[in-house]
Amino acid sequence: MKKSLVIGGAGLIGRHVTRLLCASGRDVTVLGRRANLDRDLDPACRYVSGDYSNKKQLSGLLGSGCEVIDLAYSTVPKTSYEDPTFDLVSNVPASVGLFQEALAAKVGRVVIVSSGGTVYGPTDRLPIGEDHPTQPVSPYGITKLATDRYALMFHRNAGLPVIVVRPANAYGPDQRAGIGQGFIATAIAAVLAGRDVEIYGQEGTVRDYIHVADVAAGIVAALDDGADGEIYNVGTGVGTSNAAIIAMLAGLAGPHGIAVQTSILPPRRFDVEANVLDSTRLRAKSGWSPAIALEDGLRQVWDARMKAGSSLGRPRG
Repeated sequence: MKKSLVIGGAGLIGRHVTRLLCASGRDVTVLGRRANLDRDLDPACRYVSGDYSNKKQLSGLLGSGCEVIDLAYSTVPKTSYEDPTFDLVSNVPASVGLFQEALAAKVGRVVIVSSGGTVYGPTDRLPIGEDHPTQPVSPYGITKLATDRYALMFHRNAGLPVIVVRPANAYGPDQRAGIGQGFIATAIAAVLAGRDVEIYGQEGTVRDYIHVADVAAGIVAALDDGADGEIYNVGTGVGTSNAAIIAMLAGLAGPHGIAVQTSILPPRRFDVEANVLDSTRLRAKSGWSPAIALEDGLRQVWDARMKAGSSLGRPRG
């Protein structure tokens, strides 16, 4: 039986990855920072509370042939601007330490879940392939890219079996709102609370929105079928503006008598205008492709939030 360690596996993407790994018959351990989980994990997995920067604890969880999926990160793009030093010191050293411990333990494979939404920065063509120049404009994107580079250095220089996965903008029914990441969750929360949805610029930014279940399937496809030392984008290849998302939400809210109001704010200098990923490499290698259309996924998120609000007795409209 394959053994898998999912670092940060209690988060949005991690829970979906963990379910897929458990369903495949693997022996799965999740390492997370929370002492007590506030969200359910697959009952077939084992949860360990801790921090992967603790090398002693980490080495005890690794073993020869073990698969490692690293989803842990202590910041999001918004918070990385607020404290770039914390973004650097709380993420990069821990990741480098993981590579050292994984190499010593002779693991079977390490999958680093990076960020397709931030590492590329402004682009000269869309969709963005893995070979596109990287020029991130946020501290978060810079440290994600640094981690990618360290991972590939350990592969080239020491033979660490590592793969880098760069997902587009994930969304899903259980995504948290208002954390500085996740426009869809934040927009729906604002609509249901009767607040304006804020967008920067007349149409806002254009992003490649991909359902979290499709992201998780892409990560597992890279783990199972990818080649060591490679980078794989995980996206839909379709860009959608903030304004288009709001128009879709208006169609979902209207039948419930809920108005969708927006505030158009000046564009922000640090926002990349458009980010859309080309996932041809992963499709060709594994046969993976996204299965959930944005319209269907958006309705799924809306219905889940409506149901959750109704169960709490919140008024609608």
